[in-house]
Amino acid sequence: MRIARTAFLLGALLPVTPALSGQEAEQLGLIQEHLLSELSSIAERYEGVAGLHVLDLSSGDRFAVRDELIFPQASAIKIPILLELFRRAESDPGLLSKRIEMTEEVRTGGSGVLGVLTDGGSALSLEDYAIYMILHSDNTATNVLIDELGMGAINALSASLGAPNTLLQRKMIQPEESARGNENLSTPRDAAEIMQRIANCELPMSEMACARVIEILSIPKGGPIRRPVPNAIPIAFKPGGITGVATVWAIVNVPDRPYVITVMSNYGGDGGAVIEAAQKAAYSYFNRLSGITEYGTRVPLNVKKRIRESGSGQ
Repeated sequence: MRIARTAFLLGALLPVTPALSGQEAEQLGLIQEHLLSELSSIAERYEGVAGLHVLDLSSGDRFAVRDELIFPQASAIKIPILLELFRRAESDPGLLSKRIEMTEEVRTGGSGVLGVLTDGGSALSLEDYAIYMILHSDNTATNVLIDELGMGAINALSASLGAPNTLLQRKMIQPEESARGNENLSTPRDAAEIMQRIANCELPMSEMACARVIEILSIPKGGPIRRPVPNAIPIAFKPGGITGVATVWAIVNVPDRPYVITVMSNYGGDGGAVIEAAQKAAYSYFNRLSGITEYGTRVPLNVKKRIRESGSGQ
């Protein structure tokens, strides 16, 4: 199957859907170019630097804007930590239930709640630390998991998933390390590759473990990636934000048309507004295609599923 690259403003459209003929292909192309135009404009208008990657999980089509630039990740880097925990647990069944005492030495500032709880020798399981890390973006929980798993193993997993530029290089809230250049990094393309692997359960773990990862990432949270999408649509995601930086890695489960969206920005400005605007544009596109035939006709999802499963277009 030939993959075409079409340059458009700052971005690229990489369609891999089976070729349509005549007006059908032209009409779908117009809708795709409209989305890419919107995404490119959002990145161009931002006063800092923004990059993003949108992946249609049904067709494989990709919409990329500066998606190979490397950005600081803030708390979005916690997704590879979650993955390494569940990967490791495949060969160590007791790992998730292993309890680690939360001592004064591991308490960390910034986001989360564990760092401000009263000292009582609390001990949580590693799975509970992971839930705190994702749901509350808890930095204390994150550092406990980094100590347990090791940065090298976490980075090796990211590389094995097709994300070689995704690097965990310091614990949470270590400005001295950031000043030395030891920042936690990724690209929109890398992050989209990891999220695609999660969505398709193409991970070095069982389907049950993969489902648990998705379940944890899907625990309801707010934020710019959530606002443009109805609450009935599940989103598995982790945002990140530090001074001058805003990031998000997400799987959006639009019926019949799920997609991955990763957005990253730095050099100041309202990065949350970039995330929200990109999500609004992407959701509008995929919601429009949900239940659509190749001729642009909307049909009930159960009918489309039945026809697809029967292998008949009649």
